[in-house]
Amino acid sequence: MTTSLIAAGSLALPGPEGTRLTGPGWVRVAGGRIAEVGEGAPPAAPDLACDAGVLAPGLIDLQVNGYYGYDFADAGDEAWAETVRRLPETGVTAILPTFITAPIPVLAEQIAAAARRIPHLPADGARVLGLHVEGPFLSSRRPGAHNTAWMSDPTPADVDRLLAAGSGHIAMLTLAPERDGALAAIKRLDAAGVLVSVGHSDALATQVAAAADAGARKVTHLFNAQRPMTHREPGVPGQALTDERLTSGLIADLHHVHPSVCRLAFAAAPGRVCIVTDAASSAGMPAGRYRLGGEAVNQPAEGPPLRDDGTIAGSALRLDLGVANMIEAGVDPAAAVDSATRVPAALIGQEPYGRIAPGAAADLTWLGPDWRARATWVAGRQVFGGTA
Repeated sequence: MTTSLIAAGSLALPGPEGTRLTGPGWVRVAGGRIAEVGEGAPPAAPDLACDAGVLAPGLIDLQVNGYYGYDFADAGDEAWAETVRRLPETGVTAILPTFITAPIPVLAEQIAAAARRIPHLPADGARVLGLHVEGPFLSSRRPGAHNTAWMSDPTPADVDRLLAAGSGHIAMLTLAPERDGALAAIKRLDAAGVLVSVGHSDALATQVAAAADAGARKVTHLFNAQRPMTHREPGVPGQALTDERLTSGLIADLHHVHPSVCRLAFAAAPGRVCIVTDAASSAGMPAGRYRLGGEAVNQPAEGPPLRDDGTIAGSALRLDLGVANMIEAGVDPAAAVDSATRVPAALIGQEPYGRIAPGAAADLTWLGPDWRARATWVAGRQVFGGTA
């Protein structure tokens, strides 16, 4: 059994209320899992010393449409393999590839192809912990970059068709709870072990609460493509931030949500904000023309990709930069790291990930003083970065 000892100037460890950042510490890895964790000087000469920055759990992104020029919806085997191999460059060790609104037959085939592909992905890349289906059961009043012509009500037949296509790999599905049949669909999906998230929704706060009563536990990209919060109608964000059953995804690029509003969300819902990239295929690529969900987007030199009509269409964010952005916005560093590690892992029921503790998966990332990934490990194997 291969073992390694990693020393760090600071560790991100489980605390009584999320993640805490410590002083110097060390982690011993064996057989792909964390065998021991300690604070202070390591018990022997370390194999790697991460003196500056923080050794954190590998980052987990629950909303990734694509990356490095590839859209998961239409990418082939080699493109999927390249993408998951390269994502550890950003500190990411686990993802939910995301499929946006498409006609039901097309979406079902995309999901089925992804489900067939998952078992054969390379072991030296980011893990795929399941799939995120974002549509087509969304509100045409809050479409964002989704095609309204392909939106529909979540009929039992269509819900079951998507579940069958996923063969147990659908981990999350975003829907608008005000659509006809949505509450029944939430109960069906919840019973099937799928995390239901409210998104692209014009729902009133009472309708969001009803969705939570039915089993919904998340809100997709808080503040974006949803009925806004006002002083008389809390809308989707108001219910999300005040309902302790709900955790909110937040696109952390500082373009989708103003820094002050990001800080407000973390303050209002401590431990219930999960940062995501919502990365499109243009992420990690130069300015140019790319695709999202089968339709064109334009990636400018700065900022998020746009549809031809100027609508924001995903992001070009890397998740380690998302952590840095939240810290820049005034969020406590421990809470920022927590929102990209423990929170998403717990939300999708994957507690072996997102924490540095004995028995947990040895998925780790060394974040430098600038919070950029310097090295990343998956199952104890260093898949990105060099020596200290």
